[in-house]
Amino acid sequence: MKSKSTLEIALIQSDLIWENPSENRKVFEEKINTISSSIDLIILPEMFATGFTMNAENVAETMNGKTVLWMQKIAQQKHTAITGSLIIEEESKFYNRLLFVFPSGKIEFYDKKHTFTLAGENKVFTAGKNHTIIDYKEWKINPLICYDLRFPVWARNTQNYDLLLYVASWPKPRINAWDTLLKARAIENMSYTIGVNRVGKDANNYEYSGHSACYDSLGKELCFNKNNETVLLVSLDKESQNNTRKRFRFLDDKDNFEFL
Repeated sequence: MKSKSTLEIALIQSDLIWENPSENRKVFEEKINTISSSIDLIILPEMFATGFTMNAENVAETMNGKTVLWMQKIAQQKHTAITGSLIIEEESKFYNRLLFVFPSGKIEFYDKKHTFTLAGENKVFTAGKNHTIIDYKEWKINPLICYDLRFPVWARNTQNYDLLLYVASWPKPRINAWDTLLKARAIENMSYTIGVNRVGKDANNYEYSGHSACYDSLGKELCFNKNNETVLLVSLDKESQNNTRKRFRFLDDKDNFEFL
């Protein structure tokens, strides 16, 4: 019998078809259907339906859009949660929004706080203001998006979360920063940390080299893939992590602060 303290996770590292939600949904559904084991959570990359595009007005969806409904369908059919970010239009504003869809179809979301100014994301998308801590199967999950990885204060484990996850479109020229920061976030927050990045080239000729990975609370690599389209499976054990936290108690000495 599966332990209540474990979480079985699938990281889907894939190329993306530029600004083509219907084809991307087909690709991801095919990959999801190859998973034969029981999974609690499926993680897709940032803007998995379109690629990292600034043409938001052409491809944005609503919270009742086809990709959102597709995520709900997958969650309910597969009896698993599924998460990833997509472009959402709401009250004439665009958001890079991570959706966390529960097996029941219920949705919680996080809007990307740090918009990527180098690509002009700040000129198109409205930045989020709030943290979202997901309570799922007795795990507290902190979901963040790509560029958020560069800002450790935003990820600081002041809420005693169990899993920190990033969905991303992180380009190849700066992949060393991705590797380094992802591992650092795990160590400094004493938390399982997962990053799911895409591969391939987009319409702007930017190349993405994957490096999707999971690290434990001491920075040990639990899974990693460099640049292949793949489905990575990883099993996390909260009891083991709690024992590590109790042994070292590093989080007890963290700085206290509030966001103004």
